[in-house]
Amino acid sequence: MTASSGRSPRALLGLAAVAVAFAAADTYVVVLALPELMASAAIPIDELQRAAPIISGFLLGYVAMLPLIGRIADLRGRVPVLTAALVVFAFGSLVTALAYDLPSMVTGRFLQGLGGGGLVPATLALVADLYPRERRGVPLGLVSAVQEIGSVLGPLFGAVVLAVADWRAIFAINLAVGLLLAVAIQATSSAAPGHERARIHLPDPVGVLLTLVVLAAGALVFLEPSQLMADLTWGELFVPVAGEGRWLTPLGLTTIVATVLLVLRCATARHPLVDLRSWARSAREADLVGALFLAAALGGVILAFATADPEVQVFSDQGLWYLLGAAVATVALVLHLRRASSPLVPHGALRARPAWGAVLVSFFVGAALIAALVAVPLFARSTSYRDSQLMAALVLVRFLVALPVGAVLGGYLTRRHSAGAITAVGMVLAAVGFALMSQWSSDALEGWTCNIALVVGGLGFGLALAPVNAAVLASTDDDVHGLASALVVVARMVGMLVGISALTAIGLSRYYDAQEKLRTVAEICGADATKVCQAYRTQQLDAAITQEQTVFLGAAVSAVIAAALALLLFRGAATRAVSAGDLLRSAG
Repeated sequence: MTASSGRSPRALLGLAAVAVAFAAADTYVVVLALPELMASAAIPIDELQRAAPIISGFLLGYVAMLPLIGRIADLRGRVPVLTAALVVFAFGSLVTALAYDLPSMVTGRFLQGLGGGGLVPATLALVADLYPRERRGVPLGLVSAVQEIGSVLGPLFGAVVLAVADWRAIFAINLAVGLLLAVAIQATSSAAPGHERARIHLPDPVGVLLTLVVLAAGALVFLEPSQLMADLTWGELFVPVAGEGRWLTPLGLTTIVATVLLVLRCATARHPLVDLRSWARSAREADLVGALFLAAALGGVILAFATADPEVQVFSDQGLWYLLGAAVATVALVLHLRRASSPLVPHGALRARPAWGAVLVSFFVGAALIAALVAVPLFARSTSYRDSQLMAALVLVRFLVALPVGAVLGGYLTRRHSAGAITAVGMVLAAVGFALMSQWSSDALEGWTCNIALVVGGLGFGLALAPVNAAVLASTDDDVHGLASALVVVARMVGMLVGISALTAIGLSRYYDAQEKLRTVAEICGADATKVCQAYRTQQLDAAITQEQTVFLGAAVSAVIAAALALLLFRGAATRAVSAGDLLRSAG
């Protein structure tokens, strides 16, 4: 199917892009709600590390199963995967909204990450389905742009909701929007030209009944309404039949039994509510065993770095064990891929240099990008906005606003110039932005000139997004586009995790070196302590921002590496259009 098939394909891509943006917003919205989430889970605010699984759980779901989801999208189709991902995202939002302790929150966030992450490769592969390779630049740029717009709007969305309601309202909205988008995508796909309408069957009544029992009983287990618990009759349903815990109550056991029966019904019914047999068959065809090995490897890397405190360590206390497990899983994956008849990554799928090059470039793009997302707000809080988290976040918004602009521009330019050249120009601009940031003094944010570095950096990153995706899609076969897109996203996310840990560790080392060279209070203050000690505090601040300056410089190096690799590895990627007329028609 191409873009010329009618308006329905464009509407379908538009809905998928909105879904990607909404999932991207959810990635950042939890940062503002984290203190309230911690309070609901009875975690003291000064024990932030205990809340790390709320963040790492989402990342684990987002990244670990992406290759499997991308491969299933190749085998089963983009629209079914988009719809299923939105349903999983919505269900994860429901679990999070009803969560009553840390494990239930982490479970909900994991499911949200699983669903949200699955949207990205399916949407990028959908672009490849709808547009010929020489016309993919613009839609890829638009998808990248709306994803970054979602990142910008996420914190603002969270702030607005938290101003009028508690944190649960955020996830209730996620639930509603996720289901609405799933229905809209399914309806739009059915209306698309050339779509074969499947025979409509009435929903399986037994499956519907079991689903209602699971939802009703499960909601009561999560909520524990005080009026029902205080009732002499209904209250018995909330009393554990053995031991302790909500899931050992009659309601909890009813939920578990009904869930098991629902799964069995969906696996055996002629016209099930959810065709589990078909999905299981797709998972096997996509190489579930290989996907589990890869998920274990990625999970080990994610847990090693995402659970660390970047102020004091590169990876967590258990990080070596996580990395050891990841190494073992990687070896098992390599051995499995060599022997499997239908491997997760088909033999030769990434043989073309631009294909595996896009994965490598994406890693270094992520390593550089995370520096802006983390170090810019930290620099702002350390200097001009010590008492305002909002104002510090708004400094980052100046960077993020330029990013989608660059993404759209990069999409247009990719149709006229090589993907390697556009990526290189973008990452060089990002490197220039970071180099300027590395020279920021403690009062740099007081003037307007700081905006030059922020806008140039954001614009540069935006320019690089579409050509990287275009290069991998143009250099792989149609039947592995979902997998290839997933691997590019995974590489960027892993690059972000490894990058922030490594750059922060280097920055921290520079900070300690700067501390050792500081003059003492007596040497600076002298007799006039009141006046001169301000100079001492300034000296301390200058030493403190050395860490952020070093992170910025390291990010500039990562950006230059990405630029050089793009020029070297993207040669031969057929992403350019052949005429200016095509450019104008696609813009319309």
